[in-house]
Amino acid sequence: MFDQSNEKKDDALPRKVAGVHIPTSEIAVETAAFVRGASSGTLFNHVMRTYIFSSLLFDRRGVRYDRELAFVAAALHDLGLVEAYRTPTERFEVDGADAAKRFLRTRGMTAERVEVVWDAIALHTSVGIATRKRPEIAMIAVGSGLDFAGNDLREIPSDDLEEILAAFPRDGFKKEAVDNILSLCRTKPASVLMHPFAEVGRRHLPGFPVPTVEDLLLAAPFEE
Repeated sequence: MFDQSNEKKDDALPRKVAGVHIPTSEIAVETAAFVRGASSGTLFNHVMRTYIFSSLLFDRRGVRYDRELAFVAAALHDLGLVEAYRTPTERFEVDGADAAKRFLRTRGMTAERVEVVWDAIALHTSVGIATRKRPEIAMIAVGSGLDFAGNDLREIPSDDLEEILAAFPRDGFKKEAVDNILSLCRTKPASVLMHPFAEVGRRHLPGFPVPTVEDLLLAAPFEE
């Protein structure tokens, strides 16, 4: 069940940012409204930048893709960071993918398209895998990685970057991202086992209980 009471239907998105068209289909508009209502403003701006950055890169590379599908996947890709959609044990990527699937099913999206969105979200922190998949899946890993760590930022013209950041400001994104990571480490540490987020937990949380990969290997019940 998805609560739409907080959706701001009067907050229209720009039609174009840095030359990238933002889809205006019914499912795209409903998805953007839902994510805006569910997320902080900082997180919402991140997922919008994810779409625009990835579109710029893929357009410049001449890659053909389904723009609506890429937009929907990008918009929904961080639902697993939202407390309302967290489960006690799953990785946040899987929580987000499952929440996106439930939402899109209520909107009548076909099962095949929903599965593309699920894969895009579940794999978005596994760039080495995602970039071997279809463009709409690869785009979410590439776009979110650019906005998170600056990957491929040199390929974004300075004028386009300025326009993107004006349309969707970062507004303390780095701090909020670290806070979200630490929240996952505190509340569901098992979900970050063998996950890059565990390193943040080990740095900031005394007595962080999640073992390293080496710990797991050396604790395996074999004699050698």
